[in-house]
Amino acid sequence: MNKQAVRAATIATFTVFAINGFVFASWAARIPAVTRILELTSGEMGLLLLTIAAGSVIALPMAGTVVSRIGTASTIRTGGFSAAFGGLIVSIALAQHSVPLTAVGLFFFGIGIGLWDVAQNIEGADVERHLGRTVMPQFHGGFSGGALIGALVGAGLSAMNVSMSAHLFAIVIGVSIAMVFVPRYFLPETAASGSQQTHTATALKGRSAWTEKRTLLVGLVVLGAALTEGSANDWIAKATVDGLGATESGGAIMFAVFVAAMTLFRFFGGGFVDKFGRVPVLYGSLGSSLIGLVLFVMAPNLLLAGVGAVFWGAGSAMGFPMGMSAAADDPSRAAARVSVVSTVGYIAFLAGPPLLGFLGDHVTIRWALLAIAVAIVASILTAPAAKPLPASEHQNAS
Repeated sequence: MNKQAVRAATIATFTVFAINGFVFASWAARIPAVTRILELTSGEMGLLLLTIAAGSVIALPMAGTVVSRIGTASTIRTGGFSAAFGGLIVSIALAQHSVPLTAVGLFFFGIGIGLWDVAQNIEGADVERHLGRTVMPQFHGGFSGGALIGALVGAGLSAMNVSMSAHLFAIVIGVSIAMVFVPRYFLPETAASGSQQTHTATALKGRSAWTEKRTLLVGLVVLGAALTEGSANDWIAKATVDGLGATESGGAIMFAVFVAAMTLFRFFGGGFVDKFGRVPVLYGSLGSSLIGLVLFVMAPNLLLAGVGAVFWGAGSAMGFPMGMSAAADDPSRAAARVSVVSTVGYIAFLAGPPLLGFLGDHVTIRWALLAIAVAIVASILTAPAAKPLPASEHQNAS
């Protein structure tokens, strides 16, 4: 594989990660507008958002088999077009103030995001192997950066009173164009798939990935990391306002501190993995999350809580991308294993924050965040499972 092709694949992979983050955050930033347009309560909007989760949870376990059959580029295109189709339906539904049609659109959006997520991580792992150095955290940094830009664009369009339908339609056009051109620069399927098996054999092996001990332990590592990141996304601002008496803008700034620390460390953390190894960096990252979380919860003032948010964000940066790299150590099994690990992580990302919200009704959301520490400790204990596989063990990681 020539260096120019690998470089082009690296840029293309970073681009699809960033677009994924941009699309998801653009939608998330306009949720208040959707709630207003459809005249829903917060609880009703929460139920509507579950349709995204339902679509993704259905798509994620199937994604490994889909990648094995049609390749990463075609899977990302399928996911991108599905997300765009869902966005188009939502755009029409909002113009008609139709809740059921919005739910249908969000379901397709969730399916698309799920397929897209697994395929981009598999492609990222393939590129990482060809480069011979750790770049998966940078790809996830691209997602975080895209999400930040998407949130800012969404907020700006909202301030300008641009309709949600027009916003979504513009995203549909942009994603559709990107899906046609960007995946063309991915690694050739013959190179990306390594010791590729026949479609039937790969699909059969994909179903058995759920029974592999190492894969499930790597999933547990990612579970803690995903829960840590997802809970901070949903609750750190509110915990700052309710627990420390900050203004809403102060809570938003605390969230920005967390995201900035996470994004920055994703861009520069790969060098630490190459220097010290995957497992030691996981220990450091998870330990940083634990220290930062406890400091944030226990801090008597905003300054110390901000220091905690920095450690929490920096520690949250590496767990998910390194888990994806670990799941994809064996190219011939990457699709099935990444699908399993992504599913575990995504469920934690979606289900964890609402459970913390329920707990917060009893002990305040700030103290409820301490429950995340249990998952972080579990991830620390299972971190050795993410040790890179020797070549001779690729077929026997069970």
